[in-house]
Amino acid sequence: MMGPAHSLSGAAAWLGVGAAVAATGHPMPWPVLVVGTLICAGAALAPDLDHKSATISRSFGPISRILCEIIDKLSYAVYKATRTKADPRRSGGHRTLTHTALWALLIGAGASVLAVTGGRWAVLGILFVHLVLAVEGLLWRAARTSSDVLVWLLGATGAWILAGELDRPGNGAGWLLTGDGQQYLWLGLPIVLGALVHDIGDALTVSGCPILWPLPIARKRWYPLGPPKSLRFRAGSRVETKILMPAFLLLGGAGGLAALNLV
Repeated sequence: MMGPAHSLSGAAAWLGVGAAVAATGHPMPWPVLVVGTLICAGAALAPDLDHKSATISRSFGPISRILCEIIDKLSYAVYKATRTKADPRRSGGHRTLTHTALWALLIGAGASVLAVTGGRWAVLGILFVHLVLAVEGLLWRAARTSSDVLVWLLGATGAWILAGELDRPGNGAGWLLTGDGQQYLWLGLPIVLGALVHDIGDALTVSGCPILWPLPIARKRWYPLGPPKSLRFRAGSRVETKILMPAFLLLGGAGGLAALNLV
């Protein structure tokens, strides 16, 4: 799928989690719902850091472009080192390592550890990166006609304000995991969810997605999971733009209302 659809699906996924949690009688504090939605929307773009034309690869100027090249080479190296004879030969690392559930879990766990051990500035950094990506994905038309600096300023301002709200008593810094030193440990959850939603979205397209690597399936380590080929679609097709994106909007809206106990 393309960037806007990925971001919308990520936002809808976290809002759905908020609705499910509210149904148990323990709704999320509103800052957790908002921050989680934005992080998940941004994280749903992150697996494409292995592709030089992806939104995330252009979002942070030379830094993200260089990181993209590194991740692409790393992914390709891992693919070559672990492929079986049944896996096809490739010329790059797109839709390999960063498009797996294992990668999603590692990135989410790393973010949680960073948030807990790195203090406020680490939290601000995590929020900044994902808010910039959320703006690029959810407001892509406006973002592409604006300067990168303006988008970065919006991300930085949003990160500062939302971190301040989370730090208020009862607003969610210690949501879900309430022990001493566990504040912000939950920040990894929307990152994992966003990456997994991205992978599932890509699995619906023609190429499929090797979500379960390194588990062997049909003699392949990099088996491209997906529905029957007759049910798949091409990225950017009308199925994505005219059916899936409106569906994500509706599902996200319904989930948000339910998460806030408004329906």
